[in-house]
Amino acid sequence: MIDIIDLSVQFMGTYLFQDVNLKILSSDKIALVGSNGTGKSTFLKILSGSQQPEAGTIQKKKGLQIGYLPQEIIALSENTIFDEVKDSLKNIKQIENEENEINHKLADSKISNEKHNELIKKLGELNFKKEEIDYYATDSKIEKVLTGLGFKEEDFSRQTVELSGGWQMRVELTKILLQNNDILLLDEPTNHLDIDSLQWLVNFLKSYTGAIILVSHDRYFVNNICSKTLEIYSGNVSFFKGNYNDYLNFKNERAERLKAEFLDQQKKLKQTEQFIERFRYKATKAKQVQSRIKQLEKTERIELTENENKINFKFFNSNPSGVLPIKVNKLSKSYGEKSVLENISFQIERGEKIALVGPNGAGKTTLSKIISNRLQPTKGKIELGHNVEISFYAQDVVDNLNLENDIFTEIANNDTENTTVQLRTILGAFLFQGDDVFKKIKILSGGEKSRVALAKVLLNKANTIILDEPTNHLDYDSKKIVQNALAEFKGTLIIVSHDVDFLKPIVTKVIEVRNKSIKEYYGGIEYYLSKREENLTEENKFSNNEKEKISRKDEKRIEAERRNKEFRATKDIKEKITNLETKIEKFETEIAILEEEITKEEIYSNPELAKTNRQTFNLLKIELDKTIDEWTETNEKLESILQSL
Repeated sequence: MIDIIDLSVQFMGTYLFQDVNLKILSSDKIALVGSNGTGKSTFLKILSGSQQPEAGTIQKKKGLQIGYLPQEIIALSENTIFDEVKDSLKNIKQIENEENEINHKLADSKISNEKHNELIKKLGELNFKKEEIDYYATDSKIEKVLTGLGFKEEDFSRQTVELSGGWQMRVELTKILLQNNDILLLDEPTNHLDIDSLQWLVNFLKSYTGAIILVSHDRYFVNNICSKTLEIYSGNVSFFKGNYNDYLNFKNERAERLKAEFLDQQKKLKQTEQFIERFRYKATKAKQVQSRIKQLEKTERIELTENENKINFKFFNSNPSGVLPIKVNKLSKSYGEKSVLENISFQIERGEKIALVGPNGAGKTTLSKIISNRLQPTKGKIELGHNVEISFYAQDVVDNLNLENDIFTEIANNDTENTTVQLRTILGAFLFQGDDVFKKIKILSGGEKSRVALAKVLLNKANTIILDEPTNHLDYDSKKIVQNALAEFKGTLIIVSHDVDFLKPIVTKVIEVRNKSIKEYYGGIEYYLSKREENLTEENKFSNNEKEKISRKDEKRIEAERRNKEFRATKDIKEKITNLETKIEKFETEIAILEEEITKEEIYSNPELAKTNRQTFNLLKIELDKTIDEWTETNEKLESILQSL
């Protein structure tokens, strides 16, 4: 389907990858992996055609349709959400435009029979195409995907310009999923999804018959979809047979093997250097020394380019809180007239590690901010237990960073326990290497600022930590480091996250926020997902009547669409038939009157009057026959149009 031949790309004089040769098959489900900055997004852009390679060629099957979702925000039109999606379905729009054009031409009363029949034939062909692509289910499909990705029915008529970047990306993803593409190129598609829409997308992509290449740091998502791994490593791009978990096992084995080879080489190099240094000035050893020097020059040095995941940090020992650090009592929260949470109550015990999950907009972030005293409830209260010290992280905490500080100073001002070396090591866990730690906060990107804020929060001496989407700007290795630290944390932890794999080894309890209320699940994230699946199955059992209603609704909508099309296509011709029928009735009435008058004595006894009547009668008969012929022909045209719809 796609052949990649001698592909090379460099950035600032260094090759991201060089002389790449690969073949991508029509059913491949591929995870594209590699460290940050290795060129994963660049590789997808080249495959999509939005960026040209420095060297090499990409050969694609003729007519190949590619759906590409980049990480960057995509400019949408000022359409409604629903229309934005429908307008992107080119085959649907093309059929509708052709059909409207044909109906417009058919409405012309001066059209010739030959042209009329030609248009009717084209209308029939379009109708066949509609059946072939399941045209009448288009609106239903759009509604299904939009709903699956978290939109509500009342959102469909909203303007896309009203949406945040994350929701605009969902609109773009909806378009790509519905476009009948042969291959999907997805760059971090889960970044803006909640756990419901993530699960829906997993199920959708599992049943997708085309090829998929995706970049994602969400291990759960990748493992559920991909059966092959494509790795960018040390300038090479190569396939690994197996899913992401298999690849990570291979990567760890490779790192251990590389480290052993590195240590062995370092030992031999040291021995050689010692020999050279010891005998450099002895004439009897000059030949051997020169031989060793040449040997050193020719040696290809092994470099430990992979992060061995040895970076580690632990939370400071903080004073423990009371047995019940948090009690939520009859809490409600509204924004104006919009109610988000209503009369919820629960309590959290010391040492519990809780995931707050649920659809976007359900109130997870609101609840986390109320618990951390960043937001006040409308009703009810939060009771904090004895000696509770809360550290809170969310995307907006970056506003509290000192923009004039460099990264190291910002962290060091918040930490008195770690040495400079330890702090730099910890910053390495958050992707700040070398001189990066001396960058000013004010020049950092939004993602980089978020990582600094997260590092500050995790270095606080708090016994209760609340984190809102902490993994959004971390790569796999960084997530693993944070994950290990949180798993060993002795205090109380609340995490808002849709990253299932990140939550697995940490969470001991799940609180689902949905429909203004909460439900507690006493188990890990996998237990919650299994119970959620059971609940959905039960809900489906009781929703058969609702589904039938929806089905009937679709049938009514399709029938209404058909009637509208029939009306537009036949309006003028039906008016013509009505006019012809009126003329026929008029002629028949006049002929009947003449037939009656001819039998009267005053008419047939007067030759001139009888002749005039007979001529008028004959003319009316001729006009009547012509009108009946025209009526018959017009009715046949109507039948042809109706059969083609």
